[in-house]
Amino acid sequence: MKRIIIKIGDIFSVKLENKRKKYFQFIAKDSAQLNSDVIRAFKIDCQIDSDPNINDIINSEVDFYAHCIIRWGVKMDLWEKVGSELSFEKPDVLFRDSDDYGSRPGEQVKISYKWYVWRINEDYKFVGELAGENQKAEIGVVISPDSIVYRMQTGKYDFKYPEYK
Repeated sequence: MKRIIIKIGDIFSVKLENKRKKYFQFIAKDSAQLNSDVIRAFKIDCQIDSDPNINDIINSEVDFYAHCIIRWGVKMDLWEKVGSELSFEKPDVLFRDSDDYGSRPGEQVKISYKWYVWRINEDYKFVGELAGENQKAEIGVVISPDSIVYRMQTGKYDFKYPEYK
């Protein structure tokens, strides 16, 4: 397997069902969340054999932000590096996590009142009940590559996570 160097700014093409593909960009490392990679996934949706311009990709609408380990997705052949672009604004993304996530099967909490929020490389802030702008925060756990692909295909994750209302 060819060794690939992954750095902030890199753009990846993600293979989807029905001969489609979408894209994401590596935008940061988050020291607040296991020093994991932070990506911004784009809504742009293309035929698998198309080759859009990098500027068209990075200027398209952002679908979601997530923490993941990009290298794992490359090794799993779920995505491939297609370019790089460093000229983007520092992301101002709010993430959330709950003390109620990670329970054993059958013990999952459906509605949590134990929420934390944070921005990339900043300290967690306990907010308790998730209200107002905090409800727009992205799920902040480190997400597996196959779950990233699932969300790009369906608009939601394939795992159970507490709700806030």
